[in-house]
Amino acid sequence: MAFILITASLFFLFLWIISLCKVLILPRIPFAKHFTHNDHFGRETSCWLLLIRTMNPFKFFTPTINFLTSKGHNIQILCLSTGGAEGKGNIRKRELFQACVTLKVPMQQVKIVDHPDLQDGFGKVWNRSLLAKIIEEEITNCSIDMIITFDFYGVSGHCNHRDVHYGVCKLLHDTLQRDIEVWELVSTNILRKYSGPVDIWLSIFLAMLHSNGTMHCLVNENSRRSFKAMAQHSSQWVWYACFTILLL
Repeated sequence: MAFILITASLFFLFLWIISLCKVLILPRIPFAKHFTHNDHFGRETSCWLLLIRTMNPFKFFTPTINFLTSKGHNIQILCLSTGGAEGKGNIRKRELFQACVTLKVPMQQVKIVDHPDLQDGFGKVWNRSLLAKIIEEEITNCSIDMIITFDFYGVSGHCNHRDVHYGVCKLLHDTLQRDIEVWELVSTNILRKYSGPVDIWLSIFLAMLHSNGTMHCLVNENSRRSFKAMAQHSSQWVWYACFTILLL
C-alpha cells in the first residue's frame, strides 16, 4: 500500500512539473487558433467590455486581459458593485483603480457602479432588467464590440456573478439591437480549480474539441503582472485568493 502511495505521489509530482513547464512555454507556442484571429476580433480597434464585481478581473480574468492588451485591444471595465459588503466600498474602489493601472488598463476606462439596488453580498439578488439597462448604456457610450463576463455558474457560484450573466442574457434577448458578441469564462469544478497547472491538458483538449471556435484556452502571459495587480487588493488578500492567482 505504501509503495502504491509513493508511486502515485511521484507520478503526480512528475505530471505537475511537466504541466508547469507546458504552462510556462505555452504562450509562445501557437497550439490553437486564438479567439482574436478572425477579421472581426483581429482589429486593433476592437473594444471589449469586461463585466465584473469588485476584484474579479484579477482572480479570474487576468489571462484574458493580458492577452488582449498585448494585442493592442481596447478594454473597458464595468464594475457593477463597489464591493461594500463589509463596509469597505471606498477602499475597494481605490484598490480596483490601482490594480487596473497595473494591468495596463487606464483609469478612465474603468467605471464603477454604486446603485442602491446593486449592493454586493450573498443573498442580495440583482435585478436583471436594471443590469441590462446599465450594460446597454455602457455599450452605446463606449462603442463596445465584444463583452466578456461570467457563465451561468459564475466561477465561484457567487449569486452576484450569476446575476451579471443573466443580466447580459436579458440584454441580448430583449433589448440589444446591434451586432455584438459575448464571451463567457467557463466555470470548473473544485478539483480542476485547485489542480494547478495539471489542468492545462484538459483545458487544451476541451478547446480542441470545439473546432468551430466557440471555446478557447488562454494561458496567462504575464503572471507577475497579475500578482502585482492582485496585491493592490490588500482588503481582500486572503489565502484562497493568493492560491488562485498563483495558478493563473
